[in-house]
Formats: sequence, structure tokens, C-alpha cells
Amino acid sequence: MSVGSTILFFLLATLRHALFKSNAYDLGWFDQYVYLISRGLPPVVSFWGYQEFHLLADHAAIIFYPFALLYKIYPTVHWLFAIQAIALGWGCWLTWRVSLQAGLSDRDGIMMAGVYLLYPLIFNVNIYGFHPEVIAIPGILGAVLAARAKQKVWFCGCIALILSCKAVLSLTVAATGFWLFFFERRRFYGAIALFSGTGWFFITTQAIIPQFLGTEQDSISRYAYLGDSVLEIALSLILKPDLIWGRVFSLSALEYLALLFVPVFWGLFPRYLAPLISAMPALMLNILSDHFGQRTLVQHYAVPIFPFLILALVAARSAGKTWIRSRKVILAWSLLGFLVLGKYYFFGTIYLDSLDTWQANREAIALIQTREPVMAPSQLIPYLTHRQVIKVPRPETELEELENFKYILLDRHHPGFASSRETVTRLIDALENNTRFDRIYRRNEVFLYQRN
Repeated sequence: MSVGSTILFFLLATLRHALFKSNAYDLGWFDQYVYLISRGLPPVVSFWGYQEFHLLADHAAIIFYPFALLYKIYPTVHWLFAIQAIALGWGCWLTWRVSLQAGLSDRDGIMMAGVYLLYPLIFNVNIYGFHPEVIAIPGILGAVLAARAKQKVWFCGCIALILSCKAVLSLTVAATGFWLFFFERRRFYGAIALFSGTGWFFITTQAIIPQFLGTEQDSISRYAYLGDSVLEIALSLILKPDLIWGRVFSLSALEYLALLFVPVFWGLFPRYLAPLISAMPALMLNILSDHFGQRTLVQHYAVPIFPFLILALVAARSAGKTWIRSRKVILAWSLLGFLVLGKYYFFGTIYLDSLDTWQANREAIALIQTREPVMAPSQLIPYLTHRQVIKVPRPETELEELENFKYILLDRHHPGFASSRETVTRLIDALENNTRFDRIYRRNEVFLYQRN
């Protein structure tokens, strides 16, 4: 199941990419980071508006540095697809191992592995580009498995893996430490997680990210109603409970909780929900955010919550306290949840809506032969990020800026994220009248210009 799901996840991510449904944000973003590191260049994303964005300013995701070793072998974005698929498939195997460790039968363990794979988030996050926190799924399950087996080295390695993925996961690690210390009675392991998570949170938010960004993490703007800094937001959580409870008891929060819990309601017995203590930081961040995408099962924001849902299900099943006992009914309910909330149908709908320019874009990309600066639509960025400078055509793009690029690739039918048909038309008109550029390709409203 683990190997088969890994292969399937990789193939689906590759197919989506081949259909030009990847995007500059976030796949192209991470691909450019890793490529630049592999070439000994500063890992600075070039297409975040007019601001250069260093890797360590972006959630302090230091895990991308070892990824660069793979790009030294051969630079391709497919490494990221493979890493993500392996992490998701590995999570299936670890779910089985955690189940057996908790005393479940082998058949129950296989059932739990099936529940893991059928949870809609697992499928959806795989076809939503690449996100390093997906690696935290096996990291979290592995840490719990190691703590319960009293394997100190493996536990510390899993904690380090989680912390390297994203700064905000330090809150999840700290909460996991609290749970292990007070509820699992794993004092040593709980203390390690609690102190390492808390320490890394302050190091990243107060030192590393401000040093490379010049200010605090950009994502705190999603909590602007609580304050302008991490510490101010933390104080507001204590001093302004009216703002917090208003979000917690909102319709949006209720819908989000339903999305999270209904696919696995069969095993959420109140007495065995202690593992969800570790999920509270991610859950509260998603509920309190102004960004609606954090309250769906389409994007990656629920990833730190899911492993603890699995642990709660395993605990209830081990105690024989699930609402539904039959394995067949449990798997049928899980399958129903996947059919309702999984985004598998994208491959027959929105992923096919740009086939009219698919061949033209492939031919145009093939004509870009150098590593010099390029401007291209966001959906084509992941094919062209192996260079230091690449930009997206934006409404605010000045005509004088065009001189900075060797190639300019534009798709008037599908202008891409952060652009528009009007913007692309304006740039095409300017380039047609600019003697410094030659149009070297045109087909189906796809234009490629080269500076002569």
C-alpha cells in the first residue's frame, strides 16, 4: 500500500505538472530555491513582486539545503514530487506501525493504513504543488513511534526533521512535547520536544526571519486584527478573548471542523482525543486566520493536524471505543469522504481547461535556450525557474522593465495568476513596437519574444 500509493502520488503530481497546472506559487518558488542552492548561488526568489525573498526569510525552511544535493545529480522539479510522494507513502507505513504498536491486530492496522490514504487531505495536498510541511507527517508519526518505543536517537532525528520544514511547526512540536510529558508520561521525550519547539520558535521568528526579511514573517498579516508582530499577537490571545471567541464560534470555524472531523467521526471518542492537544496550534492558527484557504482540505494548512487525528483514531480503536466497529463500514465511510471531498475530478475538469495552448507553450518553452532572465505566466514558471531571474507579468509591470529580460513568454488566453488579459495585451503591443525585441514564436495566442 505504501509503495503503490507513493508511485501513484508521484505520477499524479507529474501529470498535473505536465498539464501546466503547477504554479509559480509555491512549486516554482521552492524549485528556484533548491536550484540556486545547488549552483552555489544565493537562494533568493526573484518573482515576489519587486522584493527579493531569501529562503531563510521564508519560514526558515532549512530542509531545502539538503534537497540541493539531489539537484546536483540532475536539476529537475520532479525531485520535489518524489520527495512529497515518498513522505505521504511513508506516512501510510508509519500509520500501520503505530497501530500495531498500540496493540491493534494486523487487519486493523491495514484498515488504519487505508483510512490514512483515503483521508481527502492526503490526496489533495499532493496535487497542490509542493509544500515542505508534508514531510512533517512521517516526522510526527515517527516521533511518536520512537517515543513510545524509547528510541531517543530516532526521536530526536524526527523532531529535527519536523523543525527543519517550517518555523511555525515549532509550535506543533512544543504542543507535542506537552502531550507526551503530561498525557503519555514520556517525560524525557516530552521535555525534548517542548524545549526544542519553543526555542526554535523564538530563534526563527525573532532572529532568523527578521534578519533575512528585514521584518517579521509576512504571514502574520493574516492576523493583523490581533497585532503587528508575533509577540503582540501572542499577547492579544490572552488580553483580547472576545476577538478569539468570535472566530472560534463562527460559522466558518464550524464548517472547517466539520471538514476535518466528519471523514473520521467513527473513531473520535472523547476520552481518547488527547493527541489532538498537539494539533491545537495549527488548528487555532487556521481558525483565526483571515485567509480562507487555511480552512479547507485543499491546501496544506491542515497537514500538521492530520497525524494527530490518526493517533486519536488508533487510541480509540485500541480501546474498542469507536462509534463504528465494522472494518468494512469504516472503510466505506472513508471512501465516501474521499469521493465527496477529494479533488480527483480536477483531472477531468479544470486541469484540462488550458489544452488549447498546451502544445504552443511546450514549443515556446523549448525555444528558451539560455539561463538569462525570463518573464513568463505563473503556470509556466516551474518549467523555467532554473535561473537567477524570472518574473511574472503583472499589471504594475512598467514597459521599461522589459529591457531586463532576454526572453518574454506570454499567453493571452491564459495570462496566469497575478496577471490579466489586459496586462498581457499591453505588453504584447509594446513588444511588437520595440525594435530591441524579435518575436520568435506565435501560435494560439502564445507569444515568445527574444531581446536581440
